[in-house]
Amino acid sequence: MSIRTRLFTVLLLMTSIVWLSACVWIYTSTKERLEHVLDARLAESAKMVSSLVGDRSVVIGMGEQEPATGRDLEIGSTVAPSYERQLACQIWSVNGKLLSKSDSAPVASLSDHGSGFRNTVINGAAWRVYAVIKPDLGIRVLVGDSLQVRDRLVDDVIKGLLFPAVLIMPLMAGLIWLSVSKGLAPLQRLAASLTARDASQLHPFVDDKTPAELRPMIRALNSLLFRVQSAREREQEFITYAAHELKTPLAGLKTQAQVAMRSSDREVQQRALKRIEQSVDRTSRMARQLIDLAAVDAAEGRDRSVEVDVEALVLDVANDLESLKRVRDVEIICKAPRLLGALSTRVDASLLRLAIRNVLENAVQHSPRGSIVECMVETDGRRITVVVSDEGPGIALEEQGKVLQRFYRSPRSAPGGSGLGLAIVKMSIERLGGRLSFAKPGSRFEVLLEV
Repeated sequence: MSIRTRLFTVLLLMTSIVWLSACVWIYTSTKERLEHVLDARLAESAKMVSSLVGDRSVVIGMGEQEPATGRDLEIGSTVAPSYERQLACQIWSVNGKLLSKSDSAPVASLSDHGSGFRNTVINGAAWRVYAVIKPDLGIRVLVGDSLQVRDRLVDDVIKGLLFPAVLIMPLMAGLIWLSVSKGLAPLQRLAASLTARDASQLHPFVDDKTPAELRPMIRALNSLLFRVQSAREREQEFITYAAHELKTPLAGLKTQAQVAMRSSDREVQQRALKRIEQSVDRTSRMARQLIDLAAVDAAEGRDRSVEVDVEALVLDVANDLESLKRVRDVEIICKAPRLLGALSTRVDASLLRLAIRNVLENAVQHSPRGSIVECMVETDGRRITVVVSDEGPGIALEEQGKVLQRFYRSPRSAPGGSGLGLAIVKMSIERLGGRLSFAKPGSRFEVLLEV
């Protein structure tokens, strides 16, 4: 069901419920108040009839009723019947003889109770009767009100409310539909604007004159567009630099291969083959780092946390760099406190491995031959810190922000680097919720992880 249909249905249903509830309340209230008013009028009518008898005598014989004299009261019709209200009046002697009645009154007694109100049924018709006894005259005055007429009066009031409602309901439904459609118009315009956009149009939406309800959605869309734009820029930058960086070693490979093939000098061939080997190593390392960079990008928004022993992971990474350590003639020494479980934390193991590997690899690459790279794992109970120190020239203070950018290589860096190592470290640590920092003079790296 569409939002428009859902809103229309809910509004129409709620309006109908409110209207019907109002009708029920009006019906109950009107009936109660009307009965109160009619009871008061009924009692007033009975008292009025009894007062009309006044001091006139109504002669009641023990057997036959004597003819009424001039002073005797003969009642014909007291209240003419009407649509809204119809009364019936009877005057009975105390010994149960009907002395007089109105035209609308039945022959049978309306009631046999004493003074006051009572509901009775005569010949299938319901009556509300008020009785007045005049002991001094020996008569009972009964005035009755037809309950059917009362109910019809209340029903007519309700019909007067419901009939317009039935006629107005289609108009009200149309107005609700029009109001809902007009209220959803900004959302439709936003959808039309999105549909009309090209895939390359990632500029943010302007939320001026936008309803307050749509502003969170527009802000969320703008945030998404910003992330998509950033991802696209990173992708384009990645492709551009990767193509450039891969082209250089491939060109070198081709050149050295041609030198080796054309030269008959054994020494020249060996030098060419050595350079080919270096170019292959550089290309292989760059390809691996490009894959690592893609893996870090793909890890955004996914939680693959597991319990990781940081000390064991660091030792494993150091062992993986054995061939690089031999080539560079550099030793890696790992130190950690001997506390069982003190260096374990829940992180994405693959991201942490990428970060530690690239930090150690960078330190080995930039360390002088015969030097030592120290890797210490420390903890204060709240966070774990991996500290990597080398004996290289370090990173100048003004370059510490630049070296974390993709494909940036310092003029003082060792040849053969790709400029991706520390960028991978920074991205991985940020994904883990940690922090990468430098210590002066820039040959000491600290990777902080929350426990």
